[in-house]
Amino acid sequence: MIKTDILIIGAGPTGLFAVFEAGLLKLKCHLIDALPQAGGQCSEIYPKKPIYDIPGFPEVLAGDLVDNLMEQIKPFQPGFTLGERADTLEKLEDGSFIVTTNKGTKHHAPIVAIAGGLGSFEPRKPQLDNLAKFEDNGVAYIIRDPEVYRNKKVLIAGGGDSALDWSIFLAEVASEVTLVHRRNEFRGALDSVEKVQELKNLGKINLITPAEVIGLEGAKSLETVTVRKNGENEEEIKIPVDNFIPLFGLSPKLGPIADWGLEIEKNAIKVDNTLDYQTNIPGVYAIGDVNTYPGKLKLILCGFHEATLMCQSAYQRIFPDKKYVMKYTTVGGVTGFDGSKKEAPKAVVKSIT
Repeated sequence: MIKTDILIIGAGPTGLFAVFEAGLLKLKCHLIDALPQAGGQCSEIYPKKPIYDIPGFPEVLAGDLVDNLMEQIKPFQPGFTLGERADTLEKLEDGSFIVTTNKGTKHHAPIVAIAGGLGSFEPRKPQLDNLAKFEDNGVAYIIRDPEVYRNKKVLIAGGGDSALDWSIFLAEVASEVTLVHRRNEFRGALDSVEKVQELKNLGKINLITPAEVIGLEGAKSLETVTVRKNGENEEEIKIPVDNFIPLFGLSPKLGPIADWGLEIEKNAIKVDNTLDYQTNIPGVYAIGDVNTYPGKLKLILCGFHEATLMCQSAYQRIFPDKKYVMKYTTVGGVTGFDGSKKEAPKAVVKSIT
């Protein structure tokens, strides 16, 4: 049994920042995430995508943001249960909770904070008759390790940021990259579109638009992809490939959390935003993109704000007889659980009482 002060479901940016805010209150955190690494979508889907709305960073790559957050929370030594999905929530007589994962790992905490982003994800798959045959045998929906595609012939389908970004990245890794999109226009960032066009002109990316994948062939593993080029000169092209990666986005689902007795509205968890982002179950909070309330904005920076207020409320629930005097972090620096300390600047700001 893993015991902690705040059990955080979801190790994306909002969940990671909650560790920092809890650490300032001397509260220990443990995080559960179905993904094999921390960072949520920022690590899993678009680590090289630039983000522009993080205060103090005119531009930061999603993967770098996660790295910075991990460095920021290091003094507070959070625990992680990765590669496991939170399945069941049990409320005990004393008001605390036991959360059990799909692999049977049990976690006990007085506070549960759901920071699962948009929930668990399932890839949107193309409608191809024999698609399942080639899953894990040439077909993948998420790129976890680009080195898998070293010196391989790769065909990517999609028109969003993920398809563009990975086409650009793999152009320097794979022996051949083909990008197929059903339209001539892309939905991704303009600079990515321009980079793909530049790589096409240099012969590093085969760009086929408007077109769609209509067939897969191979004995045991994938060998060829059939692409139908649409428009005035419609034709079918058989392209020899080692890997086919359809990047049509992910469908968010709350998964087992939807059965925990929480109040749900349009696949999001309703919370009280007038105070602390608590759900209809006392002691269970929802922060970040997973929650909903009047005026909700699904932005990372909003999740950071929600995490801060959630931790203040959690402290009061855990220690109802204590009064915490909040201070700016510039007053005394940040002291980790191991006694390590990052000193504050000499210019000290007065405390908040």
